[in-house]
Amino acid sequence: MSYPVTSQPQSASTCYQTQLSDWHTGLTDCCNDMPVCLCGTFAPLCLACRISDDFGECCCTPYLPGGLHSLRTGLRERYRIQGSVGKDWAALTFCLPCALCQMARELKIRE
Repeated sequence: MSYPVTSQPQSASTCYQTQLSDWHTGLTDCCNDMPVCLCGTFAPLCLACRISDDFGECCCTPYLPGGLHSLRTGLRERYRIQGSVGKDWAALTFCLPCALCQMARELKIRE
């Protein structure tokens, strides 16, 4: 004997509100951390590899097409930092050393 379904099971979903934050330092605050600033100015690829490694990715990620963009976007998503893929692209395209320094400083502060 089968019984008719009289009510559907309800899911117990909880909506979590998480606040978006800002970068702890601005894009042009390079002088806040002079070792990072010097590395970003004179050896940006070395700094990019260190950022990638500190973020938990392969140190060769910056050499892949779109690798730096994915790192910056991933960093923003992990720490819930406001921004967009377009802003990430603009920062890395027009101000690469500053963007790398900002990412390195953020990782230092957050971890």
